[in-house]
Amino acid sequence: MSETKIPVAQVNKDYAKIKLTGSRPRSRKRIGAELVIGCVMLGLIALLIIAAPLLTPYDPTHQSLREAMLGSSSAHPLGTDQYGRDIWARLLYGGRIDLFVAVMAVFTPLVIGTILGAIAGYFDGVVPTVIMRLADLVSSFPFYVLVIVLVFVLGNGGMSIFIAISAVSWVPYTRISRGETLILRDREFIASCKASGFTDGWVLFRHVIPNIASQGIVYAMSDIVVNLGIIVTLSYFGLGIVPPTPDWGQMMNDGQQFLAAGVYSLTVIPTIVIILISLALSFIGDGLANVLKVRR
Repeated sequence: MSETKIPVAQVNKDYAKIKLTGSRPRSRKRIGAELVIGCVMLGLIALLIIAAPLLTPYDPTHQSLREAMLGSSSAHPLGTDQYGRDIWARLLYGGRIDLFVAVMAVFTPLVIGTILGAIAGYFDGVVPTVIMRLADLVSSFPFYVLVIVLVFVLGNGGMSIFIAISAVSWVPYTRISRGETLILRDREFIASCKASGFTDGWVLFRHVIPNIASQGIVYAMSDIVVNLGIIVTLSYFGLGIVPPTPDWGQMMNDGQQFLAAGVYSLTVIPTIVIILISLALSFIGDGLANVLKVRR
Protein backbone atom coordinates (compact mmCIF):
# COMPACT_ATOMS: atom_id res chain seq x y z
CA MET A 1 0.00 0.00 0.00
CA SER A 2 1.57 3.23 -1.13
CA GLU A 3 1.61 6.35 1.01
CA THR A 4 0.39 9.62 -0.43
CA LYS A 5 2.81 12.39 0.28
CA ILE A 6 1.41 15.87 0.76
CA PRO A 7 3.68 18.75 -0.19
CA VAL A 8 4.94 20.84 2.70
CA ALA A 9 3.73 24.02 1.00
CA GLN A 10 0.18 22.65 0.85
CA VAL A 11 0.30 21.70 4.55
CA ASN A 12 1.43 25.17 5.54
CA LYS A 13 -1.28 26.70 3.37
CA ASP A 14 -4.02 24.57 4.93
CA TYR A 15 -2.69 25.27 8.44
CA ALA A 16 -2.76 28.99 7.75
CA LYS A 17 -6.41 28.76 6.69
CA ILE A 18 -7.32 26.87 9.85
CA LYS A 19 -5.45 29.38 11.98
CA LEU A 20 -7.15 32.33 10.34
CA THR A 21 -10.68 30.91 10.46
CA GLY A 22 -10.76 28.80 13.58
CA SER A 23 -8.36 30.22 16.12
CA ARG A 24 -9.59 33.74 16.66
CA PRO A 25 -9.41 34.74 20.32
CA ARG A 26 -12.75 34.18 21.98
CA SER A 27 -12.00 36.63 24.76
CA ARG A 28 -12.82 39.46 22.38
CA LYS A 29 -16.41 40.58 22.83
CA ARG A 30 -18.80 43.23 21.74
CA ILE A 31 -19.78 46.04 24.04
CA GLY A 32 -23.33 45.46 25.23
CA ALA A 33 -26.18 47.64 24.05
CA GLU A 34 -26.98 48.59 27.66
CA LEU A 35 -23.55 50.09 28.16
CA VAL A 36 -23.73 52.06 24.91
CA ILE A 37 -27.23 53.38 25.59
CA GLY A 38 -26.33 54.36 29.15
CA CYS A 39 -23.15 56.17 28.09
CA VAL A 40 -24.99 58.04 25.32
CA MET A 41 -27.80 59.11 27.65
CA LEU A 42 -25.46 60.20 30.43
CA GLY A 43 -23.08 61.86 27.98
CA LEU A 44 -25.84 63.98 26.45
CA ILE A 45 -27.12 65.09 29.86
CA ALA A 46 -23.58 65.86 31.05
CA LEU A 47 -22.89 67.81 27.86
CA LEU A 48 -25.98 69.96 28.40
CA ILE A 49 -25.02 70.63 32.01
CA ILE A 50 -21.42 71.49 31.19
CA ALA A 51 -22.47 73.77 28.34
CA ALA A 52 -25.03 75.62 30.50
CA PRO A 53 -23.47 79.10 29.95
CA LEU A 54 -23.79 78.57 26.20
CA LEU A 55 -27.35 77.26 26.32
CA THR A 56 -28.96 79.94 28.46
CA PRO A 57 -28.19 83.64 28.93
CA TYR A 58 -29.92 83.84 32.31
CA ASP A 59 -28.47 83.84 35.80
CA PRO A 60 -30.19 80.97 37.67
CA THR A 61 -30.41 83.08 40.83
CA HIS A 62 -31.66 86.30 39.24
CA GLN A 63 -35.19 87.22 40.36
CA SER A 64 -37.73 89.26 38.40
CA LEU A 65 -41.18 89.26 39.95
CA ARG A 66 -42.64 90.92 36.85
CA GLU A 67 -41.82 87.71 34.93
CA ALA A 68 -43.05 85.27 37.58
CA MET A 69 -44.85 82.07 36.50
CA LEU A 70 -44.50 82.64 32.77
CA GLY A 71 -45.22 79.77 30.44
CA SER A 72 -42.93 78.34 27.79
CA SER A 73 -41.72 80.82 25.21
CA SER A 74 -38.73 81.53 22.98
CA ALA A 75 -37.21 83.61 25.78
CA HIS A 76 -37.92 81.03 28.48
CA PRO A 77 -38.18 77.52 26.96
CA LEU A 78 -39.48 75.96 30.18
CA GLY A 79 -41.04 79.08 31.66
CA THR A 80 -40.22 80.79 34.95
CA ASP A 81 -40.87 80.04 38.61
CA GLN A 82 -42.67 82.11 41.25
CA TYR A 83 -39.68 84.46 41.55
CA GLY A 84 -39.28 84.98 37.83
CA ARG A 85 -36.18 82.78 37.58
CA ASP A 86 -35.68 80.88 34.34
CA ILE A 87 -36.46 77.17 34.91
CA TRP A 88 -34.19 76.00 32.08
CA ALA A 89 -31.23 77.86 33.59
CA ARG A 90 -31.93 76.55 37.07
CA LEU A 91 -32.28 73.02 35.71
CA LEU A 92 -28.89 73.11 34.02
CA TYR A 93 -26.97 74.86 36.79
CA GLY A 94 -28.71 72.80 39.46
CA GLY A 95 -27.55 69.64 37.70
CA ARG A 96 -23.96 70.85 37.90
CA ILE A 97 -24.10 71.03 41.68
CA ASP A 98 -26.15 67.90 42.33
CA LEU A 99 -24.19 65.63 40.00
CA PHE A 100 -20.82 66.98 41.14
CA VAL A 101 -21.60 66.28 44.79
CA ALA A 102 -23.11 62.87 43.93
CA VAL A 103 -20.07 61.78 41.90
CA MET A 104 -17.50 63.07 44.38
CA ALA A 105 -19.40 61.41 47.23
CA VAL A 106 -18.93 58.13 45.34
CA PHE A 107 -15.34 58.59 44.18
CA THR A 108 -13.95 59.28 47.65
CA PRO A 109 -15.61 56.28 49.41
CA LEU A 110 -14.67 54.10 46.42
CA VAL A 111 -10.98 54.89 46.84
CA ILE A 112 -11.00 54.74 50.65
CA GLY A 113 -13.17 51.63 50.86
CA THR A 114 -11.20 49.74 48.21
CA ILE A 115 -7.88 50.39 49.96
CA LEU A 116 -9.25 49.53 53.41
CA GLY A 117 -10.93 46.38 52.11
CA ALA A 118 -7.77 45.27 50.34
CA ILE A 119 -5.77 45.75 53.54
CA ALA A 120 -8.39 43.88 55.58
CA GLY A 121 -8.41 40.97 53.14
CA TYR A 122 -4.71 40.75 52.41
CA PHE A 123 -3.31 40.95 55.92
CA ASP A 124 -4.13 39.19 59.17
CA GLY A 125 -4.00 40.70 62.61
CA VAL A 126 -5.26 43.69 64.56
CA VAL A 127 -5.55 46.25 61.74
CA PRO A 128 -7.91 44.19 59.54
CA THR A 129 -10.02 43.36 62.59
CA VAL A 130 -10.31 47.03 63.56
CA ILE A 131 -11.29 47.97 59.99
CA MET A 132 -14.07 45.40 59.77
CA ARG A 133 -15.39 46.11 63.28
CA LEU A 134 -15.57 49.80 62.38
CA ALA A 135 -17.45 48.86 59.21
CA ASP A 136 -19.86 46.77 61.29
CA LEU A 137 -20.38 49.71 63.65
CA VAL A 138 -21.21 52.14 60.82
CA SER A 139 -23.50 49.67 59.05
CA SER A 140 -25.43 49.00 62.25
CA PHE A 141 -27.17 52.36 61.81
CA PRO A 142 -29.69 52.99 59.02
CA PHE A 143 -27.90 54.64 56.12
CA TYR A 144 -30.36 57.47 55.48
CA VAL A 145 -30.84 58.24 59.15
CA LEU A 146 -27.11 58.50 59.76
CA VAL A 147 -26.60 60.78 56.74
CA ILE A 148 -29.46 63.05 57.81
CA VAL A 149 -28.07 63.28 61.35
CA LEU A 150 -24.59 64.14 60.10
CA VAL A 151 -25.94 66.82 57.74
CA PHE A 152 -28.04 68.24 60.57
CA VAL A 153 -24.93 68.46 62.77
CA LEU A 154 -22.61 69.81 60.05
CA GLY A 155 -25.15 72.23 58.60
CA ASN A 156 -26.61 72.79 55.14
CA GLY A 157 -24.49 72.92 52.01
CA GLY A 158 -22.82 70.75 49.43
CA MET A 159 -19.69 70.19 51.51
CA SER A 160 -21.73 68.94 54.48
CA ILE A 161 -23.60 66.50 52.25
CA PHE A 162 -20.34 65.29 50.72
CA ILE A 163 -18.75 64.68 54.14
CA ALA A 164 -21.87 62.96 55.52
CA ILE A 165 -22.24 60.57 52.57
CA SER A 166 -18.52 59.82 52.38
CA ALA A 167 -18.37 59.06 56.11
CA VAL A 168 -21.04 56.38 55.71
CA SER A 169 -20.87 54.93 52.20
CA TRP A 170 -17.29 53.59 52.32
CA VAL A 171 -18.52 50.46 54.11
CA PRO A 172 -19.95 48.51 51.12
CA TYR A 173 -16.82 49.19 49.08
CA THR A 174 -14.72 47.85 51.93
CA ARG A 175 -16.77 44.66 52.13
CA ILE A 176 -16.67 44.14 48.36
CA SER A 177 -12.92 44.64 48.06
CA ARG A 178 -12.20 42.51 51.13
CA GLY A 179 -14.17 39.59 49.68
CA GLU A 180 -12.37 39.88 46.35
CA THR A 181 -8.98 40.15 48.08
CA LEU A 182 -9.57 37.02 50.15
CA ILE A 183 -10.03 35.10 46.90
CA LEU A 184 -7.17 36.80 45.09
CA ARG A 185 -4.48 36.52 47.75
CA ASP A 186 -4.29 32.73 47.32
CA ARG A 187 -3.71 32.91 43.57
CA GLU A 188 -0.45 31.64 42.14
CA PHE A 189 0.77 34.95 40.76
CA ILE A 190 0.46 36.56 44.22
CA ALA A 191 2.52 33.72 45.70
CA SER A 192 5.07 34.17 42.93
CA CYS A 193 5.39 37.87 43.72
CA LYS A 194 5.97 37.10 47.39
CA ALA A 195 8.51 34.40 46.53
CA SER A 196 10.33 36.87 44.28
CA GLY A 197 10.92 39.14 47.26
CA PHE A 198 8.46 41.92 46.51
CA THR A 199 7.11 43.74 49.54
CA ASP A 200 3.51 43.35 50.66
CA GLY A 201 2.81 47.00 49.91
CA TRP A 202 4.07 46.64 46.34
CA VAL A 203 2.01 43.50 45.77
CA LEU A 204 -1.07 45.11 47.31
CA PHE A 205 -1.03 48.30 45.23
CA ARG A 206 0.48 46.84 42.06
CA HIS A 207 -1.47 43.59 41.72
CA VAL A 208 -4.26 43.22 44.26
CA ILE A 209 -6.08 46.58 44.11
CA PRO A 210 -6.02 46.87 40.27
CA ASN A 211 -7.61 43.42 40.03
CA ILE A 212 -10.39 44.03 42.56
CA ALA A 213 -11.30 47.64 41.72
CA SER A 214 -13.64 46.69 38.87
CA GLN A 215 -16.31 45.29 41.18
CA GLY A 216 -16.36 48.49 43.18
CA ILE A 217 -16.71 50.55 40.00
CA VAL A 218 -19.77 48.55 38.97
CA TYR A 219 -21.32 49.11 42.38
CA ALA A 220 -20.47 52.82 42.17
CA MET A 221 -22.86 53.30 39.25
CA SER A 222 -25.84 52.41 41.41
CA ASP A 223 -24.34 54.31 44.33
CA ILE A 224 -24.37 57.54 42.33
CA VAL A 225 -28.12 57.08 41.89
CA VAL A 226 -28.52 56.61 45.65
CA ASN A 227 -26.43 59.70 46.39
CA LEU A 228 -28.38 61.78 43.89
CA GLY A 229 -31.59 60.69 45.60
CA ILE A 230 -30.17 61.66 48.99
CA ILE A 231 -29.07 65.10 47.77
CA VAL A 232 -32.44 65.83 46.18
CA THR A 233 -34.32 64.55 49.23
CA LEU A 234 -32.28 66.64 51.66
CA SER A 235 -32.75 69.76 49.53
CA TYR A 236 -36.46 69.03 49.23
CA PHE A 237 -36.78 69.10 53.01
CA GLY A 238 -34.53 72.14 53.40
CA LEU A 239 -31.41 70.31 54.61
CA GLY A 240 -29.40 70.33 51.41
CA ILE A 241 -28.05 72.99 49.07
CA VAL A 242 -28.64 76.46 50.50
CA PRO A 243 -31.06 78.65 48.45
CA PRO A 244 -30.98 80.55 46.17
CA THR A 245 -28.34 78.25 44.72
CA PRO A 246 -30.14 76.15 42.07
CA ASP A 247 -30.87 72.59 43.09
CA TRP A 248 -33.27 69.98 41.73
CA GLY A 249 -34.68 69.11 45.14
CA GLN A 250 -35.36 72.76 45.93
CA MET A 251 -37.02 73.19 42.53
CA MET A 252 -39.36 70.30 43.29
CA ASN A 253 -40.15 71.79 46.69
CA ASP A 254 -40.87 75.20 45.17
CA GLY A 255 -43.20 73.72 42.60
CA GLN A 256 -45.16 71.56 45.03
CA GLN A 257 -47.37 74.44 46.12
CA PHE A 258 -48.50 75.03 42.52
CA LEU A 259 -49.57 71.47 41.74
CA ALA A 260 -53.15 72.16 42.80
CA ALA A 261 -53.26 75.07 40.35
CA GLY A 262 -52.25 72.79 37.48
CA VAL A 263 -48.65 74.00 37.17
CA TYR A 264 -46.59 70.83 36.95
CA SER A 265 -43.41 71.94 35.18
CA LEU A 266 -41.59 73.09 38.33
CA THR A 267 -41.89 69.63 39.87
CA VAL A 268 -42.17 67.25 36.93
CA ILE A 269 -39.22 68.47 34.83
CA PRO A 270 -36.52 67.93 37.52
CA THR A 271 -38.12 64.58 38.34
CA ILE A 272 -37.88 63.46 34.71
CA VAL A 273 -34.22 64.46 34.52
CA ILE A 274 -33.42 62.53 37.71
CA ILE A 275 -35.21 59.46 36.34
CA LEU A 276 -33.27 59.67 33.06
CA ILE A 277 -29.95 59.95 34.89
CA SER A 278 -30.83 57.03 37.15
CA LEU A 279 -31.82 54.96 34.12
CA ALA A 280 -28.58 55.82 32.32
CA LEU A 281 -26.45 54.88 35.32
CA SER A 282 -28.38 51.63 35.72
CA PHE A 283 -27.69 50.77 32.08
CA ILE A 284 -24.00 51.57 32.53
CA GLY A 285 -23.79 49.47 35.69
CA ASP A 286 -25.49 46.48 34.06
CA GLY A 287 -23.33 46.82 30.96
CA LEU A 288 -20.11 46.97 32.96
CA ALA A 289 -21.22 43.99 35.04
CA ASN A 290 -21.82 41.92 31.90
CA VAL A 291 -18.47 42.91 30.39
CA LEU A 292 -16.54 42.15 33.56
CA LYS A 293 -18.44 38.89 34.06
CA VAL A 294 -17.22 37.67 30.67
CA ARG A 295 -13.65 38.70 31.43
CA ARG A 296 -13.65 36.93 34.76
